[in-house]
Amino acid sequence: MAERDDPGIIGRRVQQLRTERGLTQKQLAEGAYTPAYISTLEAGRVRPSEEALRHIAARLDVAYEELATGRPAHLATNLRLRLTDAQRTLATGEAQAAAEQYAALLEEAQAHGLDAECAAALLGLGECALESGDLVVGRIRFEQAEKRLADAPLPIRVPALRGRAVAHYLAGELRYACYLLESALDELNRTGLHDPGALVLLYASVIAPYMDMGAHARAAQAAEFALALAPQVQDPALVARMHRSVARTLLAEGRIAEADASLAKAAELYRQLQIRTELASCHWMRGYLYAQDGQLDRAESELREARAILAAKRATLYTSQVVVELADVLHRRGKSEEAAELLREVLGDLSSERGALHSAAAHRLLGIIAEDAHDTETAEEHYVRALSLLERAGAAGDLADLCRLLGDLFRRTGRVEAALDAYRTGLGHQSAPGTTTLGPAPAHPPL
Repeated sequence: MAERDDPGIIGRRVQQLRTERGLTQKQLAEGAYTPAYISTLEAGRVRPSEEALRHIAARLDVAYEELATGRPAHLATNLRLRLTDAQRTLATGEAQAAAEQYAALLEEAQAHGLDAECAAALLGLGECALESGDLVVGRIRFEQAEKRLADAPLPIRVPALRGRAVAHYLAGELRYACYLLESALDELNRTGLHDPGALVLLYASVIAPYMDMGAHARAAQAAEFALALAPQVQDPALVARMHRSVARTLLAEGRIAEADASLAKAAELYRQLQIRTELASCHWMRGYLYAQDGQLDRAESELREARAILAAKRATLYTSQVVVELADVLHRRGKSEEAAELLREVLGDLSSERGALHSAAAHRLLGIIAEDAHDTETAEEHYVRALSLLERAGAAGDLADLCRLLGDLFRRTGRVEAALDAYRTGLGHQSAPGTTTLGPAPAHPPL
């Protein structure tokens, strides 16, 4: 039951409604109370019982909830239904329209002091911001949602916390994203708050930053835990997201067929749910999978499909990221000119604070294309810019590979000492991938 307003506010509300209906205090009190009691109640000098308020509500012909709280009857239920509609709008690819729905719902929920509905609207606005690539606004919205839920149990706060971690991850802040996700996992598992949905969401979300930091063992273990917990999860969208994330660790272990099967499961669930962004991500991941397996024609087809879905949704950041991977496939297929043109088009949408890893990947590939064209000066410029982005993000595996490319370029141009320095730097990043920047692994769930 909703918490009641204080006696003074209720008293003024009773007086206003009574006056609007042309009733006297005696008429309102009739049958159970005295006019003096109504007078005292309207003056805010007595806290009315639930029984008294129900009597008065019936005489005033209003719902008890509206009289006690000032909120129209069933307001919270109505808001939750409309929040579901906004979520569906976002899922089917209309981030701007969804943001407008969420903003209106937030204003209404704030006006009536409904914290849970405010948090849900803020969470939706955060997801809309991620869709449109506005990572700063997204992070702020997720932080605001967490504050609204400050007194709620951790499993309730996990979606907002996970959103904030994703915003930091997309901004290239891998270590901090891992810290946020691992801290939540550790607290859930150590304190016995074993909510399967919250755990699967966190494990699925931490795989990507683990992989980019070179912490492959932790990524594989997170995937193992997510798969083990999945049968206890009722939300099909969450199960699909988990399959999509797990596919990345399977691919890293060379388990191509299993990765493809996992992505197929995810894609089918997203089709059934009509969640366009996540379906695009499945095409994206399958394109990456086929590219790693040397099936470049299939990779190009999947990545073009992902790009088309995301571009139609105006999901600019994700579209730019897909384009970088498509350009890599095109280059490997001998279409370097088209690849370079695509990369130059999207670099304006990427930066150290917005898609840092894919910005680095774009510069790396432009460097390779320039080297192929014997333009070593341009190649070196792109490699150095990529190196700066990767060092800031702490992407160990990619750093090692880039140092090798830079060292090879220095060696070919006769700069032996510079080449040795680059190789040493690369070896340093490869010696203990992902371990020097991450603390102890979080506690394990009881499986």
